[in-house]
Amino acid sequence: MSALSSEAGAPPPARPRKAAVAAWIGSALEYYDFFIYGSAAALVFPKVFFDPSDPATATLISLATFGVAYAARPIGALFLGHFGDRLGRRKIMVFTLILMGLSTFLIGCLPTYAQVGTVAPVLLVLMRVLQGLSAAGEQASANSMTLEHAPEDRRGYYTSFALNGTQAGQIIATLVFIPVAALPEEQLHTWGWRLPFLVSVAVTAAGYLIRRKLSETPVFEQAAAEDAVARLPLADLLRNHWADVLRVIAAALIATVSTIFSVWALAYATGDAVGLDKSAMLWVGVLANAVALLAIPLWAKLSDRIGRKPVFLIGSLGSAVMIFVYLWAVSTGSYPLVFVTGILFFGVVYSAANGIWPSFYGEMFPTRVRLSGMAIGTQIGFAVAGFAVSIAERIAGPAGDNWLGVAAFTAGTCVICSLAVLTGRETYRVPTVLLGEKPGVPEDSGSPARTASA
Repeated sequence: MSALSSEAGAPPPARPRKAAVAAWIGSALEYYDFFIYGSAAALVFPKVFFDPSDPATATLISLATFGVAYAARPIGALFLGHFGDRLGRRKIMVFTLILMGLSTFLIGCLPTYAQVGTVAPVLLVLMRVLQGLSAAGEQASANSMTLEHAPEDRRGYYTSFALNGTQAGQIIATLVFIPVAALPEEQLHTWGWRLPFLVSVAVTAAGYLIRRKLSETPVFEQAAAEDAVARLPLADLLRNHWADVLRVIAAALIATVSTIFSVWALAYATGDAVGLDKSAMLWVGVLANAVALLAIPLWAKLSDRIGRKPVFLIGSLGSAVMIFVYLWAVSTGSYPLVFVTGILFFGVVYSAANGIWPSFYGEMFPTRVRLSGMAIGTQIGFAVAGFAVSIAERIAGPAGDNWLGVAAFTAGTCVICSLAVLTGRETYRVPTVLLGEKPGVPEDSGSPARTASA
């Protein structure tokens, strides 16, 4: 028996299925709120919250507000990561859900540019910042929760449920927006666009009821019982695990694929350069994400058998190729080509990396700094990915049709991500209690992992 369990009693039982379900449902509900903004920023907000006399500039600024949340996420990661490693994963999961739901509901209540002028976009940006602060702690806390509840030989599979829920949230958001986008222009731009944001009240209530009953992870409860929780997780993280934080930042650039596919490609396809139907393009996202719901756990199960790195690299390098194929298909205006390549690209290939990163990143860090390490590393990388939409809009040029340049930019981020992954350790066979432990690192009294392995 370990010193940890003999001195303080047996740790509370792990509940991998309950944790996975709670992470899936909570992430789906929270990211419904987050992704509904992306559709609105591409299709509606340029005419609602910005000066309609300059459509090109309005679209550029509207897409930039999508990236504002990603800029706020590193700041949120510093605070939420600290408190998540100090107070527990469950508390952060409940807090982020409430904050996301409130800010999303308030977006649906905002006055428009026609009503209050420049005050409207200012208020919109403020609400988007609150969404970003919430998202900063959501995935890291949900991923830490599932990883720490999971059996050692199935960490990849169970941890993928949090990310799988994120994809489900994107499906729900898109399905809700499809009938809204089909409204006549006048109705869409007056009251129709508000509906998806206002229903977030029900979304938040459902998520709260689920998460408030979720138990804390066994390893964190044991650490808290022994007063072994890190006093200053950020200081510990930056002193002993800075290289892994940098690695996660670079690897998290894979999220650029998601933002380009979900936001820029949608705006490009439905704009003057190509002129595809809005509802049809929204359905591409729905079907691709539906396929991803099946692909993500399958890729994750494969990573439990052959390792995280090879599966991740299939997704990142494959996405570097498929972005050219997909944007070319969009440029042709062929609906069959767009649907087939979009589903193969985003639903299958990208899911290999997208489903693996929750376990791969989380396994780089020990329990005492896991949430901080994941939150800070991913959110800085995601911040770059969020502004990739604005960068792509610039690359596309005044006519918005330089898809080849956008594809090259996206592929470049995939290559950077792949190089970062290649330098990382393979962790799929490392016991949970030893994750993140490194030879030569000074003893830390706030380390439950070292106590357990003593």
